[in-house]
Amino acid sequence: MRSSRTLRRGAAGLGTAVAAGTAVAAGYPLLLRRRCLTWGAEPDEVRAPMPGDDLLRGAPLVTTRAVTVDAPPKAVWPWLVQMGPGRGGAYTYDWIENLFGLNMHSADRILPEFQDLRVGDSFAMGNGPRLRVEILDPEAALVLRSEDGAWVWAFGLIPRDAAADATRLISRNRIAAPPSGPVSRALFRYVMEPGSLVMERKMLLGIKQRVERPADP
Repeated sequence: MRSSRTLRRGAAGLGTAVAAGTAVAAGYPLLLRRRCLTWGAEPDEVRAPMPGDDLLRGAPLVTTRAVTVDAPPKAVWPWLVQMGPGRGGAYTYDWIENLFGLNMHSADRILPEFQDLRVGDSFAMGNGPRLRVEILDPEAALVLRSEDGAWVWAFGLIPRDAAADATRLISRNRIAAPPSGPVSRALFRYVMEPGSLVMERKMLLGIKQRVERPADP
């Protein structure tokens, strides 16, 4: 009897888990996906063109995420310029990045040795294609593109008001078609998309925190 009840409870629990998973899978595209892909961005920012859009036209996946930094663009720019593995890091969860061998160690200060970034410079992202600097407009825009052309990552710095004492830091990813096959597409949508939000949200807030931190006396 006890074994029978245990089996029934187990079956009921499995059924509940399957139902919950099905509900999440069904609800994500309808209710959560847009928020995931546009976290922090205002509607006009999502619609507005950004430098680098023409490097991957018609991308099937585009994310636009943003945060307000209470500082002028010139204070944000050095933190963007030094980003990258073996450089200033990505200001996100280093331990997760390093599980994939990315050698990320997020800096807590501006590193003068990594401020001389130029168009054409590139750096590796783990075992994937290298990222190359395609557009560099000081204190305004930084655009990176993977060597295989499948990913364009653009950052924009927009003064929040006429006084330029606050900045909208906007990050846009343009990504070519996800992997083929139903399983690969499902993993991309339900794992990689939310996972990218977790990491990018931390990155944007990490930059904001570093820029806004009071200077050492």
